[in-house]
Amino acid sequence: MPTYEYQAVDTASACEHCRERFEVQQSMRDEALTACPQCGRPVRRLVSLVGVSTAQSVKSMLSDKNLKAKGFTKLVNEGGGKFRKVT
Repeated sequence: MPTYEYQAVDTASACEHCRERFEVQQSMRDEALTACPQCGRPVRRLVSLVGVSTAQSVKSMLSDKNLKAKGFTKLVNEGGGKFRKVT
């Protein structure tokens, strides 16, 4: 389930919980929170960075064997506007 960050719209009158950012785990289908769960003041959902982790390294993901298995065609630039098909 995704984790969303929220913060009070008016941080000057907000409680300690929503004055700073707080996180809530919600389904993607759930509506965004409109009020702080502790004080009821208006909050807004923030745009935050997403951590993405892959089990494979970039080198193995772009290997000739993996590209072919996924249905991609790899072309190598031979210069002069000519490309050679590798997979």
